Amino acid sequence: MSDYLVKSMAYNGTVRAYAVDASGVVAEAQQRHDTWSASSAALGRTLVATLLMSTAGLQDEQKMTVKVLGDGPAGAIVADGNAQGSVKGYIQNPHVHLPLNANQHIDVRGAVGTKGTIAVTKDLGLAQPFTGQTPIVSGELGDDFTYYMAASEQIPSAVGVSVFVNPDNTVEVAGGFLIEMMPGAAADVATDLEAKLKTIPLVSESLRQGQTPEQILQAIFGADLEVLEKLPVAFKCDCSKERFGKAIAALKPAEIQAMIDEDHGAEAVCHFCGQKYQFSAAELQKLKDNYEA
Repeated sequence: MSDYLVKSMAYNGTVRAYAVDASGVVAEAQQRHDTWSASSAALGRTLVATLLMSTAGLQDEQKMTVKVLGDGPAGAIVADGNAQGSVKGYIQNPHVHLPLNANQHIDVRGAVGTKGTIAVTKDLGLAQPFTGQTPIVSGELGDDFTYYMAASEQIPSAVGVSVFVNPDNTVEVAGGFLIEMMPGAAADVATDLEAKLKTIPLVSESLRQGQTPEQILQAIFGADLEVLEKLPVAFKCDCSKERFGKAIAALKPAEIQAMIDEDHGAEAVCHFCGQKYQFSAAELQKLKDNYEA
């Protein structure tokens, strides 16, 4: 089966748990942005976390934007997600490759940095979007999103995100889990889960062994797990030539005329997916005429 996310409950409904196989999602992001190993892992972990948080915390047409703004060489990482399991994202510097860390894993902390912020903006269809922001506490991103959930959302949680990158920079597997403690959870439940999470392998290791999101959650919760829903997930961008045309039309007529005179056209590139849109001089003239009309 292609990429999908599992929603579940455990401990008599006092714990919500999500797990996702997003291998195809992150592989497509790597291909679209030509990311190198450290950038692939950092962007991939952010995409996985965005999928988990958006499907867990949003409804209907609501949207979420996640920004990881660290002081490392990867620069800013931005991802958009929604309740339907669609996600898109980009990284400011896609070409970061670093030596392996002490655990012989990709040095995501080295790429992201250890100072900066994680900001999550939710568009809930209200007059103003809601933004929560917390400092980067690790740079490994799983711990950083765990801290965000506790400090900003006031939900005690555990976030695990993992990406395995091949030597040729292609992504083999990617996935993660999100566990949320609900009001009414027994005090010993958190202690039990904390101990259990220390013993399980990285999600990427489990996926490489052929395990499914359901099996990853079963390894944590055992027979107490109740699967509620399976949701397909995908890298999906909603950009279009029409939307870029509207952005160009909003420029000053003199700026559009300069594109016509100097470049005889224009090329627009979507940050999120890398798609390129060409505008001829005639198309630019039409956009300029519409502005002046």
